[in-house]
Amino acid sequence: MALSQDELKKMVGYKSVDDYVKSGMVVGLGTGSTAYFAVERLGQLLKSGELEDIVAIPTSVRTKEQAEELGIPLVTLDTHSKLDVAIDGADEVDPDLNLVKGGGGALLREKMVEVCADKFIVIVDESKICDGLGPGFPVPVEITPFCHEHTLRTVGNLPSCAGCKPVLRMGSSANNQVDGDEIAVTDNGNYIVDLHFEEPIKDAVKMAEQIKSTVGVVDHGLFCDMTTAVIIAGSDGISVKEPSS
Repeated sequence: MALSQDELKKMVGYKSVDDYVKSGMVVGLGTGSTAYFAVERLGQLLKSGELEDIVAIPTSVRTKEQAEELGIPLVTLDTHSKLDVAIDGADEVDPDLNLVKGGGGALLREKMVEVCADKFIVIVDESKICDGLGPGFPVPVEITPFCHEHTLRTVGNLPSCAGCKPVLRMGSSANNQVDGDEIAVTDNGNYIVDLHFEEPIKDAVKMAEQIKSTVGVVDHGLFCDMTTAVIIAGSDGISVKEPSS
């Protein structure tokens, strides 16, 4: 019988902790339905005593609450700017292991934490693997509320974003569906613009640079050249991809 998507997510979530987390580490905890299982596994191994002296940095209020319930000791980047490993899901993964993240609205905190980690382990099911970023999942951009319509237009008109349709996220910030009449607000008090593409993004690295240098943009969901390994759960088991050097 085929495994459900949740079972696949659980497999990679547990494997990421089993393979990459050792006692004494500082661990970044991602946000989302796949990262949830990595947090769950870390809590189990701490409770059983198989792991000790772990401190963790959560990337969202949701993950913080889950970790607290599981008794995982938490710190912040203010006291621990260097992490041994960070584990998180992704919304899309391209052949160079560049990522789109931020479907769950936590892209800024995720990037702040994950860029500080010696190893960044990405956990996905095979539906997230793509030939080119963009068409399969909109690219989120976190922007300041001040003059947000101006910033939305500016980003949409960038040369590297040609052909995209920028859409202000409404309702809950934790998904990119319109599920409310109010503008979605992130944990940081900002708004999110989702960039919808019909064609694959030609140059994700260049686009990342152009969006980031736009005044009014806080950060974006393109995670380029950050991935140490991607653990992929598929119908025929688990595989691991590392960047080709």
